Amino acid sequence: MELWDYLYFLGTAILLTLAPGPDNMYVLTKSLSSGAKQGVTLACGLAAGPIFHTTLVMVGVAAFIQSSPAAFRVLTLCGAAYLLYLSFSAFRSGGAAIDTEGKTDSVRSFALWRRGFLMNASNPKVLLFFLALLPQFVRTDAPLPPSLQIALMGLSFAVITVCLFSLIALCAGKMREFLLTYKKFPLIMSRVEGAVLLLIAAGLLFL
Repeated sequence: MELWDYLYFLGTAILLTLAPGPDNMYVLTKSLSSGAKQGVTLACGLAAGPIFHTTLVMVGVAAFIQSSPAAFRVLTLCGAAYLLYLSFSAFRSGGAAIDTEGKTDSVRSFALWRRGFLMNASNPKVLLFFLALLPQFVRTDAPLPPSLQIALMGLSFAVITVCLFSLIALCAGKMREFLLTYKKFPLIMSRVEGAVLLLIAAGLLFL
């Protein structure tokens, strides 16, 4: 991979990350409901997904899933089921799960990080997207071997993701300070979070 190829990849990754999608929409929603800190934690979990997908591309698992409709369907159903569970939990909480004080702890932070990671890692469409995208920038005559080029791109995509998603979280956290003046804000946000997760599950199943 030459320098210009890498810069072109970085530009592509930035545009793809900024494009409206389920991940950044959920970071926005979660940051509004629970604060910037939890939004950043979620962003870190979602950003770990590209590293996972890149690893699968490197070892050939992604190619297997692409060639196996049954494996793709099973992964899709598992990912959608997890999202539906999260959506149901948000609706059922009735706003009780919304942290109006902005407090958190290590256990809750890890659970939120894990949620972000599982949301991204269990989406086979993201895996196939990486399988289609990353090889386009690989050069066989470059100093780095193809596997290391793919690893570099996957790591770069993850760094871009966590930076841009964290920026979204911080901006949403500022908005939240004003919205907390409304008494029904926690209830409204729990409904919004549930609806966003439900839409992501629907998109995974039908798009």
